[in-house]
Amino acid sequence: MKAFLAVCVLFVAAGAAKAKRIVGGQDTTIENYPWIVQLDTYNTWSMTWSQGCAANILTATYVLSAAHCFESGQAHAPHRRIRAGSTYRNTGGVVHYISTVLNHPEYRVASRFDGDITLVKLSTPLIFTSKIQRGTIIVQDGYIPDGLRVVHAGWGTTTWGGVAARILQDVEVNVINNELCASRYLQLDRNSIVTKNMICVGLLDVGGRDACQGDSGGPLYYEELIIGIVSWGHRCANDTFPGVNTAVASYTNWIVANAV
Repeated sequence: MKAFLAVCVLFVAAGAAKAKRIVGGQDTTIENYPWIVQLDTYNTWSMTWSQGCAANILTATYVLSAAHCFESGQAHAPHRRIRAGSTYRNTGGVVHYISTVLNHPEYRVASRFDGDITLVKLSTPLIFTSKIQRGTIIVQDGYIPDGLRVVHAGWGTTTWGGVAARILQDVEVNVINNELCASRYLQLDRNSIVTKNMICVGLLDVGGRDACQGDSGGPLYYEELIIGIVSWGHRCANDTFPGVNTAVASYTNWIVANAV
């Protein structure tokens, strides 16, 4: 039997996303985002664990993250774990180790970051509390309009090349037109390809707000709906080149079919 996985159609009204203002963000708490978890890696040289990506709770045994967080040596399950239910980076909450990782089969096929999405199965099930909750994902091919105000959350660096946040951060950004975003990135690098399976967000021609290093695999929310996964971009909070996220709506059917 398939585990319950919440999927929701996105109905967009004229209202804003949840009013939260990561680069250019502010401190928040895990109670505001109980669907996000830290994704840790074990360093065999220092023999320590540290958060380097994030993920989103789907069911008691599955979380959703970015495929690029599990490339090469990082894919080894015994060296990966999650921390759920904590506002603070690398401390608190509960730790669950990883059993298996399933990157999307189209990852890196159409372009370097196309299909940048992965399902992570936990060795032991999560116990849901006020700080640990199942997230809801957008329906397959759900429409995300340009200009929609959306929210990032995570423990990544607060400046490009800076120090990771100790406390969970959130920041509000806008959805940028996909074709405009794609044309901008092609001016930067012919290999920086934005596909229809991606969502660009930021403050275009202004900058100052974005996800950053260490936020990969974490969520892009519209209100409490997971619509994107932090994927790539040019540095962080750039005014010309928006941050790029995997569009969950392109992969919802795959997620539902495999998160069992």
